Amino acid sequence: MRLFECGSLVPGCDWHTRADSDAEVIRRTVEHMKQTHGETTIRETMIENIRARVVNETKAA
Repeated sequence: MRLFECGSLVPGCDWHTRADSDAEVIRRTVEHMKQTHGETTIRETMIENIRARVVNETKAA
């Protein structure tokens, strides 16, 4: 399972998502960025920043 925690990119945001693939995690995160953080243009650099913060979920999480 792959995990993204928005607070690793947007300090103070508690939102997170889990999915089987990085592509699905990134898709969900892009939607979150648009709806919650008001992003209207998602640039490749933002996708790269999201991708860099997607991690394997550990049993302790």
